[in-house]
Amino acid sequence: MFPSYRGQRNFPGWYWAATSAELVGYESWAELSHLMRLDADPEVVGVASPPFRLSWRYSGGRRRIRHTPDYFVRRRDGRAVVLDVRPDELVEPEDAAKFAATAVACARVGWGYERVGVIDPVQAANLRWLSGYRHPRVGREPVAKCLRAAFTQPQGLLAGARAVGDPIAVLPVLFHLLWHRELAVDPVSERLSAATVVHPAPVAAREVEGDADASAASVAG
Repeated sequence: MFPSYRGQRNFPGWYWAATSAELVGYESWAELSHLMRLDADPEVVGVASPPFRLSWRYSGGRRRIRHTPDYFVRRRDGRAVVLDVRPDELVEPEDAAKFAATAVACARVGWGYERVGVIDPVQAANLRWLSGYRHPRVGREPVAKCLRAAFTQPQGLLAGARAVGDPIAVLPVLFHLLWHRELAVDPVSERLSAATVVHPAPVAAREVEGDADASAASVAG
């Protein structure tokens, strides 16, 4: 499906997606970066690559035109999005026409469509780092529970890890929680470091508040 040969200019491979516990293919570093971005998005429940091939002729044209999008994405709310990954500077007029036709075809069946370029290098670097801790075996719950409590109030990444225990044992679990957005960092303009501020993810914070409200109501009752 993703051929490899001497002298090729792109970099195909397979990526294990934590979202679906399945291998998903990619054909370039740009595609891999977006695949990691999708895998780390809690609103995404599945990604397929390559999803399908479109084939059509323009009115009066004899030449058959084909296009295979890069990814089919299923979101938690049931919506579907078809994704093409192509850096802006590599989009030729013929490519743009194919992307436009694909967008029309997707709209007809109720799917969204996006053509995306290259991810910000800092975001890509952080995703690559955190992806190494995405497997469920890393998320040891006793340590994860302590980390959630430690970062109830925002503090530095390493300081919070040390408050829980030996950083060698604690940091992998912390990176796992960051990958799965159970904890969050402030908008990152630089690579993750010991001083990066970690805080509860917005959804996690709402759940904590909800539990607190429920407990208060129970006591009041």
